Amino acid sequence: MDEDIRQQAEEAAEINALFNALKHDSDAQVGAIMGPLMGQNPEFREYGDEIAGVIAPVVNRVNGMDAEAKRDRLEELAPERVEELEAEDEADEHDLPDLPNADDYDEIRMRAAPNPNGPWHIGHARMPSVIGTYKERYDGSFIVRFDDTDPETKRPDLSAYDAILDDIDYLGFEPDEVLRASDRLDIYYDHARELIEKGGAYTCTCPQEEFSDLKNSGEACPHREKDAEQTLSEFEAMIDGEYSSGEITLRVRTDITHKNPALRDFVAFRMIDTPHPREEASEYRCWPMLDFQSGIDDHLTGVTHIIRGIDLQDSAKRQGFVYDYFGWEYPEVIHWGHVQVDAYDVKMSTSSIAEQIDAGDLDGWDDPRAPTLKSLKRRGIRGEAIVDAMVELGTSTSNVDLSMSAVYANNRDMIDEETDRAFFVRDGHENDDTIGPAVEKPIIGGPETGEPPVHPNHEDRGIREIPVEGAVLVEAADVPANGQKVWLKGYGCVKHTRDAFEFTGDEIDVVREGDVEVIHWVPADSSLPMRMRTMDGDVTGYAEPGIAEYEPDDLLQFVRVGFVRIDSVPPSGTEESSGDEPRDRHDEESVTYYAHP
Repeated sequence: MDEDIRQQAEEAAEINALFNALKHDSDAQVGAIMGPLMGQNPEFREYGDEIAGVIAPVVNRVNGMDAEAKRDRLEELAPERVEELEAEDEADEHDLPDLPNADDYDEIRMRAAPNPNGPWHIGHARMPSVIGTYKERYDGSFIVRFDDTDPETKRPDLSAYDAILDDIDYLGFEPDEVLRASDRLDIYYDHARELIEKGGAYTCTCPQEEFSDLKNSGEACPHREKDAEQTLSEFEAMIDGEYSSGEITLRVRTDITHKNPALRDFVAFRMIDTPHPREEASEYRCWPMLDFQSGIDDHLTGVTHIIRGIDLQDSAKRQGFVYDYFGWEYPEVIHWGHVQVDAYDVKMSTSSIAEQIDAGDLDGWDDPRAPTLKSLKRRGIRGEAIVDAMVELGTSTSNVDLSMSAVYANNRDMIDEETDRAFFVRDGHENDDTIGPAVEKPIIGGPETGEPPVHPNHEDRGIREIPVEGAVLVEAADVPANGQKVWLKGYGCVKHTRDAFEFTGDEIDVVREGDVEVIHWVPADSSLPMRMRTMDGDVTGYAEPGIAEYEPDDLLQFVRVGFVRIDSVPPSGTEESSGDEPRDRHDEESVTYYAHP
């Protein structure tokens, strides 16, 4: 790391540490500021392994200041962050704005209306996060309605219904009601019949291109004045499947000269020859368009407030024509901008993720490289951390950016105190040849075991006894020059000499004075082979033997590496190395999923 980057990191770390300590009225933690630091300064990311060591002394210095000194120093370095603190102190207790006219309703009822074409990516989490938060705030109802009335172009995936409900459960919410639109065709037919009788719809056999030309010029198609009796007859024929795809539609009669062509006599029902994948709906051929189906369902289920994308403003206007025919009052509508997520190379769309899975580029929906909720769950990130980050985005009509560092920071706050520490020495990276191989060094003198704490902030949780067994493995980048000292964390000070580590017996003062670096290590013979799955590819290495005592789903923090979730641990432990052959990977290995720094 060059001196300019080091100085920038120290300056940015000081501001973030001051802000963090003042905001939470406690000591700042290196882990808690790493996420925001990296998110605000992308140029630091290539030095990820070094940044923690650079900022740790800065954080310690900040923690030695009293609150008044911290605030004065932050005012000096970044007065706008002090203003941010003051604004937070004065802010309303809720991150989300009040729902419009909420007092006018006996109960707040909101809905998420997913297309069940696959499990959810991260962007999908915004809707249930906000709706679920409003439900809790207003003691309202959260409806999940699967909008699955397009069996062709947006064909449902039968496994997606449960997968999406699992995703909602992961986020920490339980719907009060779950509906499938494909179960409700007869309801839509009945409302279409009533609409026809009210003069609000007509059947049209114009080719699509021909109708489009008429619509764009503000001219009515020749079927527009068809009487209700004929329209009803032809609509019944549509229901009976007597037409093929593209032959006929049922249109809502609006204003053919409306200034917005998208609102002129839009389609309510069309014919689709492709059978629906759900057996219960496979016989239907006459299917409602989303604007008609969704509008009917919102009224019948008593939805009071709808949140939808700013690009769907025309939907509310189209549905408004139908509501006017029926004499219904339209729900309150909140339009918001799109959420964009950083940190992923994979396109944030269900179809694109599915294509990459089918092509073998991703191992599945929970591949750590996939921008999906299932991936985040498998990596050990709590759903609440995602919800908090999404809620903080608010409901602005502008597009908003979600930095994954915000999710990571939330998660770190939730798990740090309860997560045990462990050592993991990296031995290689499938996409980064600067990592590894691990280096074996004999130990001359010194204790037979290392005794690092289970958690540095909780002495009552004890120590981890790690056998040394005459030699240790360390990361290649941590090997000091010949004649230089290094501190093996939880073991003591050693000097690199004669291609070995010689125990010196120095006290911890050599670290505090800044003369000796602190590194992690594992025993050369009894360490556990491990593969750590990350967003950037698999990392191979060796973990301290105590890892074998943990169970799948347990969380750990690999010291100087990051938080991980245990995915699998070999039941038989590890094999002994012969000592005569170069150390190699064993057939069985533990697998962890990397959560975040």
